[in-house]
Amino acid sequence: MTTKTMTALGLALVFACATTAAQAQGKVPNRADQTFMKNAIQGDMAEIEIGQLAQKNGQSEKIKQFGKTLEQDHSANLVKAKTLAESMNLSLPTQPNAKEKATYDKLSKLKGAAFDKQFAKDMVADHKKDISEFQREAKKSGDAADFAKQTLPTLHKHLSLAQSLSSQTTGAK
Repeated sequence: MTTKTMTALGLALVFACATTAAQAQGKVPNRADQTFMKNAIQGDMAEIEIGQLAQKNGQSEKIKQFGKTLEQDHSANLVKAKTLAESMNLSLPTQPNAKEKATYDKLSKLKGAAFDKQFAKDMVADHKKDISEFQREAKKSGDAADFAKQTLPTLHKHLSLAQSLSSQTTGAK
C-alpha cells in the first residue's frame, strides 16, 4: 500500500471512531432524534399560531387565557428546541406540518362558542398525541431525550387545562 492509501485509511478510521464516539455521547443525532426535533419545532410553531387564534376567535375568557398560555409556553419551548436542533446541526423547519396547518385552517373558520368547543377538543387530542411522542423519546438517552423530559410537565399541564375546558364547552361534568 502507498503512503497516501494508508493515510486515507487512517483518516477514515479516525473519522469513523469519532462519529461513533460522538453518537454514543449523544452529540450526533440519529435519524429518529432528528425527526423528533423537527416535529417538536413544527409542533411548537403550530401551538403558537393556534394560541394566537384562540385569543382572537375564542368567546370564553378561559379559552383566550389558555390560548395565551399556549403562545407563551410554546414560544419559550421553541427557543429551546431551535437551540438544541442547531447544536445538533439540523436544518430548522420554518412552518408547521400539513396536518397542523389543516387544524389551524379548520379552527380559523370558527368563532365564539363553536370555536371554543372545537379548539378545546383539538387541544385535548393534540396534547395526548404529543405526550405519547415525548414520553417515547424521553425513554432514550441523549440531548433530544433530555429535551423531551424537560418538556413533558408543560405538555401535561396543557392537557389538563384542555380537558377542563373541553368538559366545560361540552357541558360534561
